[in-house]
Amino acid sequence: MISPWRDERLRAVAAACVTLGFAIGVFAISFGVSSVAAGATVGQTCALSLLVFTGASQVSAVSVIGSGGTAASAFGGAALLAARNGVYGLAMAPHLKGRLPTRLIAAQLTIDESTAMAAAQEDEAHKSAAFWITGLSVYLFWNVGTLIGALLGTAIDPATYGLDAAFPAAFVAILFPLLRQKRPMMAAAIGATVCLVLIPFTPVGVPILCAALAILVGVPE
Repeated sequence: MISPWRDERLRAVAAACVTLGFAIGVFAISFGVSSVAAGATVGQTCALSLLVFTGASQVSAVSVIGSGGTAASAFGGAALLAARNGVYGLAMAPHLKGRLPTRLIAAQLTIDESTAMAAAQEDEAHKSAAFWITGLSVYLFWNVGTLIGALLGTAIDPATYGLDAAFPAAFVAILFPLLRQKRPMMAAAIGATVCLVLIPFTPVGVPILCAALAILVGVPE
């Protein structure tokens, strides 16, 4: 029987998954720097990446706390962003087999990147491989990048090098292609408008929570 790793397509998938993981790890450096700049210790910053492991939620929480927002606001915004992973879990469950320990690990690795890479494959074998390789790669590089950034954050000002804006800029770049579609464009416009209107009148973090109501535009009729 030929080893699956001799499958040229599988090798191509694996290369793409690892490359994506490395790229995400680079952005983790900006998170590590920002987290320490917001007042977290190196240990707390690394624990957040090891246990929470959802970049958008982590960056949201750190941004709110760093701007003087309350823990409740930080948690609310982070929880809303993390809720999408539950939807990903429902979508991936039929393709991820195994015992409870395996499924628990899979749950931790169910993120935007692993779900997207798996969904792009045409058959079950490649879906499973793409999910696991991407999830493990992103987890490894994200945590290594977080550690590097946290150590750097004790010595540099993130604003000086623009590291505080690196992750949000990358997030916008990822979402930008969706703006060619009507509903995503409407959701983005509504969310941005709500956020801008509320910023002068509400505590830090609250505008983000309210802006999340724009996702209702995407709910099927």
